[in-house]
Amino acid sequence: MIETYRGVVYPNQLDHMSHMNVQWYTSKFDEGSWHLFSAVGITSDYIQKNNKGMAALEQTTKYKAEVMAGDLLVVKSKILEVKDKTIKFLHVMYNAETRLEVAATELIAVHLDRKERRACSLPNDIKKKCAELMTDAT
Repeated sequence: MIETYRGVVYPNQLDHMSHMNVQWYTSKFDEGSWHLFSAVGITSDYIQKNNKGMAALEQTTKYKAEVMAGDLLVVKSKILEVKDKTIKFLHVMYNAETRLEVAATELIAVHLDRKERRACSLPNDIKKKCAELMTDAT
């Protein structure tokens, strides 16, 4: 797994029960997604130059421990599967100080043509980097 996010929980991210609201888990995982994509070649430059992008198709999140204001968080990620047009990956969020796993989310994202607004094949070099990252994680 590679580190894809590091941050802190702010008081404005709490809900009425005084723990981090679910929207913020999603936000922090989303930031991690872009770091993971960058690691395989789907960089901001790639997106702009090729008019391509990624979009979530499916996401399943499991909440395992409460997160409070001031908690330091780290997300580690790995690619689980790469297909012609999709990447399946996992993010695991930890409390950086206690190392307790606080949440995990599994996603399937599709590579898309931003002009045509439809799914398209991932380039072979990106598929290869995904495969290398999966191999390195085993």
